[in-house]
Amino acid sequence: MIWTIVKWAVALLVLMALTLAVTGRKTFEVELVIPAPPAEVWRVLMDTSSYGEWNPVFTSVTGDYVEGGTVENRVVDPKGNVLDITASVDAVQPHEELRQSGGLLGVLTFDHRWLLEEVEGGTKVTQYEVDRGLYVWFWDSSWILPSYAKVNQALRDRMLAASK
Repeated sequence: MIWTIVKWAVALLVLMALTLAVTGRKTFEVELVIPAPPAEVWRVLMDTSSYGEWNPVFTSVTGDYVEGGTVENRVVDPKGNVLDITASVDAVQPHEELRQSGGLLGVLTFDHRWLLEEVEGGTKVTQYEVDRGLYVWFWDSSWILPSYAKVNQALRDRMLAASK
């Protein structure tokens, strides 16, 4: 009798964990218009060797953004914690989109995109990310949106400094 109860309890816990893993989802989106054409913004985004000079969050990117390739992103959170994140480069559409993803399926995955759109006055730069998995239910991600907004502003400042 006790083993039947234990088996049902374990099955219920597994089912709950799977449900949380499948339904866990957080979306982040920030955008900013930069007074420069998409080709110039794209050039700065592709220059991974200079990220340490201007990017306050993605302080280092090792590797090149080549579709099908892999990059190592060094991320610094607002508390100063350093996270080294491996990402697969899923899409490189010059002057339009850079898409990378990674993580551990079911636990925490990310799909991050830089989207560039020519608009009046320059380029609308959007960072769009979807995180999925069990961990999103427990992770304090409140720092992500402000950090991405900070990166977009730093990119804008970098573009403005280059145009002087």
